[in-house]
Amino acid sequence: MAGLATIGFTGLPFSNALAAPKKLSQLINHSVCRWCYNQFNLERLCDYSRSIGISSIDLLTADEWPIAQKYGLTCAMSYAMGSGQNLSNAYSDPKNHETLLKDYMEAIPKAAAAGLSNMICFSGNRNGLSDQQGLDNCAKGLEPVVKFAEKHNIVITMELLNSKVDHKDYLCDHTEWGVALADKLGSPNFKLLYDIYHMQIMEGDVIATIRKRHEYISHYHTGGVPGRNEIDDTQELFYPAIMRAIVDTGFTGHVAQEFIPRNEDALASLKQGIDICDII
Repeated sequence: MAGLATIGFTGLPFSNALAAPKKLSQLINHSVCRWCYNQFNLERLCDYSRSIGISSIDLLTADEWPIAQKYGLTCAMSYAMGSGQNLSNAYSDPKNHETLLKDYMEAIPKAAAAGLSNMICFSGNRNGLSDQQGLDNCAKGLEPVVKFAEKHNIVITMELLNSKVDHKDYLCDHTEWGVALADKLGSPNFKLLYDIYHMQIMEGDVIATIRKRHEYISHYHTGGVPGRNEIDDTQELFYPAIMRAIVDTGFTGHVAQEFIPRNEDALASLKQGIDICDII
C-alpha cells in the first residue's frame, strides 16, 4: 500500500469543494466501481462521474482516496489491501486470519480519518468445507476485525458473489448464508454487499430478497444478466423496479454500477446506467 504522506493525504474527511454536479433525483446515491473503467485514469473517471451526478468511486485503495477527494467524491466501499489476500483466499481459511487482522487494523483508522464508512471483505473459497464449517471459520476471523471496526464507526461489508459462473467455489454465494454469518457476529458493523448481478445468477428473487433482508445490507452493486454488461433492455433484470424496492426499504447508502461496458463509448454506458437507476 502506498504511503499516504507521499500523495498528499491530509487525514481530513472527504469534502464537496468543487462546483455542484448534475442534479439527480436524490433518491439513489450513485457510485461506480473503479475496475470497470480501468481504461481511463482515475482523474478522468472522477471528473466525468461528478459531472453526471455520481458522488462516489467504489473499490479504491487508500492511496487513491485523495484523488476522489480532489473531485468532491467519496469512496463508498473501500479496500484494505496489503497482504495479498483476495476473494478466493480469505476468511474461510484460518491461516489467513492473523494477516487479515493486521491489514484491517492498519486500514480501518485511515478510512475513519478520511470520513469513509464501508470497507469490503470476502469469505474466500470453500475448499472442501461445509457451509457451517466455513461460516464458523469466517466468524472466528472476523470477530476481532469487527470489534475494532466498531471503535472507528466502520462497517465491514462482505460481498455476495456467484459460485456458478464467475467465482467457482466461493463460500458467501447465497444471501441466507451471509445473513447467518451476520447473526453469528451480532454486530451492526458487519453487513453484506448485495451484488444484484451475482445474486440473480445464484438465487433470483432479487426484489423479494431486498425487501426481506435489507437490514443486513449496507451497499449494492449492479450488473446486467447474463454477461455482466450494460443494465439496459438487452438483459433480464428491470433495474428501475429494483431501485424502487431499494428506496422503499429506506436505504440511504450507495448503489454502485459494476457492469463491464460493451459499448465503445464506455462513459456513455455509465451515464445510461445512472439514468436507468435514477428513479423519481
